[in-house]
Amino acid sequence: MDGQDYYIPAVALGFALVFKLPGLLRDWRDPLLRSVCALLVLAASTFFFAAPPTIAEVNEITGISNFSGPLVYCILSAFSASCLVLLVNWRGGPPEETRQVSRRWMTAYGLVDVALILLFVLGEAPVERLRDLDTYYANTPYIREMVVLYLTAHIIAAIGMTVLCWRWSRQVHGWLRTGLLSIVIGSLFNVSYGFSKFTAVFARWAGQDWDALSTLLAPPLASLGALFCAVGFILPLIAQRLSDDWHTWATYRQLGTLWRELRTVVPDGTPSVRISWWSAADLRVTQRESDIHDGMLHLDPYFDPALRAIAHQAAVDAGSDTQQAQAIADAAMVAAALKARTADPEGKVISSAEAYTSKAAERPRDLVRMSLALRHSPVVEAARRHAARSESGSL
Repeated sequence: MDGQDYYIPAVALGFALVFKLPGLLRDWRDPLLRSVCALLVLAASTFFFAAPPTIAEVNEITGISNFSGPLVYCILSAFSASCLVLLVNWRGGPPEETRQVSRRWMTAYGLVDVALILLFVLGEAPVERLRDLDTYYANTPYIREMVVLYLTAHIIAAIGMTVLCWRWSRQVHGWLRTGLLSIVIGSLFNVSYGFSKFTAVFARWAGQDWDALSTLLAPPLASLGALFCAVGFILPLIAQRLSDDWHTWATYRQLGTLWRELRTVVPDGTPSVRISWWSAADLRVTQRESDIHDGMLHLDPYFDPALRAIAHQAAVDAGSDTQQAQAIADAAMVAAALKARTADPEGKVISSAEAYTSKAAERPRDLVRMSLALRHSPVVEAARRHAARSESGSL
C-alpha cells in the first residue's frame, strides 16, 4: 500500500467527523457523542500516521529513527480502547457502571501505551524501517516485546468487539443490527490483521521470511477493519437521525390541512412568532401546533359537542378504533365550526361568547390524526355538508 491508500480512508473518516462535530458542539457532555468523535479522530489518525510518507516525515522531524513505530502503535491501541468505550456507552446501562467500565478500558490501554513507549526507549532500532518494523526487529530485545504487546492488545480488543457485537446483534433489529454486523466484520478484519502480523513475526523467530504477510496482507486488512468498524458505529446514529428528521417533516406536512383551515379564523394582526426558512423541522412543527391551538381557541364558541358525539358514534360504527374515532369526531366538530364561523363574518357569536376556554377546547387532541381526518374522513365530510345545510336553512 502506498500513501494514497492510507490517506483516502483518513479523509473519509475526517468527513464523517465533520458530520458529527455540530452535534458534539451542541451537546458536548453526551458520552456517546464524545466516544464517536474520539473513535473517528483516532481511526483517521491511525491511517494518516501509518502512511509511509508520514512515517518518514515524522522520523525526520523528530530526528529519531523509527519514532513513528511506537507513535502508530500507541494510536492503534487508543483506537482499540475507543472502540470498546464506544460500545460500552452505546450499549447503555446504569450511568455510573458505564463510566466505571469505560474508565477501566481507558486505564488498561493507557498503561499499554506507556509500556510501548518505555519498551521503545529501552530498545535499539537505529535503522529506519517504513513498512517492516515489526519483522525487521522481531528478534531485537525490547523492540520485540513492544511489537508483541501492541499486537496482543489489538487482538484482544478485536476479539472482544467481535463476541460482544455478535451477541448483541442477535437481540436487536433494524439499523442497529446492521451497524453491529458491520462492526463484527470490521473486528474480524482486525483480528486477521493481528494474526497476519504475528505469523510474520513468529516466522522470523523460526528463521523464516514471511514478511509479505506483514507488509502486503496486513495493511489492507487493517484499512478494511477500521472502515467497517467506523461505519458500523456511525451508520445507526445517522440512520436514526435521518429517521427522526423524516418523521418530524412528515408530521409537519400532515398537520398542513388542519393548520391551513384554522389559520383563517385567527384575526389579522394577532401576534405570532416568525421563524426563518432554515429553522429546524422540530421548531417548525412546534410553531404549526401553536398556530393550530390558537385557531382552536378562536373557533371555540362555534364548537358543537352534540355534533361531536354524533360524529364519534358514526366513526365507531364505521370500525374506527378509540383514538381514530376521537380524532374523527374532533375533526368533524372543527369542520362544522369552520362553516359556522364562515356564516358569521361579523363575529357576533364570538363577541357574545363569555370565554374561549370550554372543556372542548382544553382537552388534548391528536392533531395529526385530526388533520388527516379533516382531509379524508367521510364522517367529517358528512358533518361539513350538514353544517352547510344548517347555515343555509338559517339564512
